[in-house]
Amino acid sequence: MHGPAAVKRRVSRRIMVGSVPVGGDAPISVQSMTNTDTCDVEATVAQVRALERAGADIVRVSIPTMDAAEAFGRIKAQVRVPLVTDIHFDYRIALRVAELGADCLRINPGNIGREDRVRAVVDAARDRGIPIRIGVNAGSLEKDLQIKYGEPTPEALVESALRHIDILDRLSYPDFKVSLKASDVFMTVAAYRQLAGQIEQPLHLGITEAGGLRSGAVKSAVGLGMLLAEGIGDTLRVSLAADPVEEIKVGFDILKSLHLRSKGINFIACPTCARQEFDVIATVNALEQRLEDVIDPLDVAIIGCVVNGPGEAREAQVGLTGGDPANLLYLDGSPSRKVGNAGLVDELERVIRERLQKQRDTEQDS
Repeated sequence: MHGPAAVKRRVSRRIMVGSVPVGGDAPISVQSMTNTDTCDVEATVAQVRALERAGADIVRVSIPTMDAAEAFGRIKAQVRVPLVTDIHFDYRIALRVAELGADCLRINPGNIGREDRVRAVVDAARDRGIPIRIGVNAGSLEKDLQIKYGEPTPEALVESALRHIDILDRLSYPDFKVSLKASDVFMTVAAYRQLAGQIEQPLHLGITEAGGLRSGAVKSAVGLGMLLAEGIGDTLRVSLAADPVEEIKVGFDILKSLHLRSKGINFIACPTCARQEFDVIATVNALEQRLEDVIDPLDVAIIGCVVNGPGEAREAQVGLTGGDPANLLYLDGSPSRKVGNAGLVDELERVIRERLQKQRDTEQDS
């Protein structure tokens, strides 16, 4: 809407998580994680599909047991989105999910144990073209690092990550990505900044245990926004104590705000005041709910009065400016027609869906 983003991305090595490229010049991917019991195949498949519909590029599934690994095989067969398997300590689980089609192994090499076990996992990943994700978390740092630093610090997170990275370097396996997560924004940001200049691999961003829907979304937007604006980050997960689908929505909203991705409708709406000629808040809330299924990019401006309305409406593909006696609808920057308050949401939804269909038809023709 306001031209391309000015963000200069950090140069990173590209890896493939299934069909999704991560790093290099690939779009920043948005992911979430299931919170169902993985052994409940039906419930997990339903949640993965809900995340797919919300636009998730990648979904992570926890695999705590060998039974969960077998269930993963049945889940994988029923979904399209690439699946990352989350494994801790037991190298045999990693070997099994690699056989069953895992698109990425989230496993810290230093936690697996003996070198022959680490080598077996890396060889399985190499043979099948499966990348590894190293995930460092402030809440589970190695005991000696806790003693050395006294408490979690950015330096402790980076040192932990480098230990795992050194193991993969020794085994000549460069296809990995790294996350350095803490619940504290400043600690997380400082750790990613430090590591970004030391390795070429892609970085998976996240603020861990960020909180509930509102507070967690704000904390994630602040922390991830600081890094993304500096060009750091190749894939992200917004961790919320909420429905995982909300994580996908917030993730894309963060990227949209920085003009790094455009997926779904970008609503521009005024905070409302006494000048509004229709109920802006109710209109926007209703439209967001009705148009949740839309993943095509589209800018829609809903402004309650004629002071700021025309300027914003001209910049959007669909715009509505409040007016007396009637509101004015704009299409692609030009005034189209007057619209009354009666049936306003129905009319706007119809116009937006027509505009989206026109956009799809044009793309198909070209």
